[in-house]
Amino acid sequence: MRIVVLAGGIGGARFLRGLKAAAPDADITVIGNTGDDIHLFGLKVCPDLDTVMYTLGGGINEEQGWGRTDETFQVKSELAAYGVGPEWFGLGDRDFATHIVRTQMLGAGYPLSAVTEALCDRWQPGVRLIPMSDDRIETHVAVETDGERKAVHFQEYWVKLRASVDALAVVPVGAEQAKPAPGVLEAIAEADVVIFPPSNPVVSIGTILAVPGIREAIAEAGVPVVGLSPIVGDAPVRGMADKVLAAVGVEASAAAVAEHYGSGLLDGWLVDTVDAAAVERIESAGIRCRAVPLLMTDPEEGTAAAAMAREALALAEEVREVRG
Repeated sequence: MRIVVLAGGIGGARFLRGLKAAAPDADITVIGNTGDDIHLFGLKVCPDLDTVMYTLGGGINEEQGWGRTDETFQVKSELAAYGVGPEWFGLGDRDFATHIVRTQMLGAGYPLSAVTEALCDRWQPGVRLIPMSDDRIETHVAVETDGERKAVHFQEYWVKLRASVDALAVVPVGAEQAKPAPGVLEAIAEADVVIFPPSNPVVSIGTILAVPGIREAIAEAGVPVVGLSPIVGDAPVRGMADKVLAAVGVEASAAAVAEHYGSGLLDGWLVDTVDAAAVERIESAGIRCRAVPLLMTDPEEGTAAAAMAREALALAEEVREVRG
């Protein structure tokens, strides 16, 4: 089975660990979000790609879901002593090494997709991890502070401001001019199923779909496209997805997110059991829906995520059977 997964950071990475357990013989290609990428201290930082790579490669800090395990922060402390920031973004010493290697390779002329493949040679994540594009794309968020409207990088909004102010607009800067990375469209065309994990529908999966050609390729692939709701009981499972959903005019509910993707793209949608009442509304929109447990309560063991992955694959099979 050839599976393509569009993934953001923590939620997508933990789901992927479950998917690998649920379908150990599957050929899994992960199209990773790069809209969260940021340049810090002269280095190219790719938070979502690294979270997937570290999680599947066994190097993630399980407690926080991002960054390296057994991390130290001596470099950050020394930079602060020199008065060099930003101090609000916590890069650890082990993590710095990844960004140094990536930045050196990019400087030598290698595209991000080739660099990601080289980094994965060390981590052996068990999936093919491809950035959505080799081109520079950065998600910016329009906010209003002290009566002034301005745009800030998504990382500043999410990490520094902790989404404490309303997001007025979310813009994936550079996406319209970008091209899918080599292998992205080919993987979609050859897939047996496409999965949207419980990643942020606006700044993770939404940003991937903003790259010209990717949404169209998925819609035209003719295979089941199944998603899992990141909203449980009208609230994000983690993070502050409700803030960015509001910016694009979507209510924070499992049904509204399914309708946001639309029946022209999405064939099946899993909601949590607490949202079972939404199943009828979603199916009336032309999207096959089931209510199952969607909380990854045991991230280290991954059994809950594996159960979710099996439900997603089962729903995909239902869609395939209905199509005949």
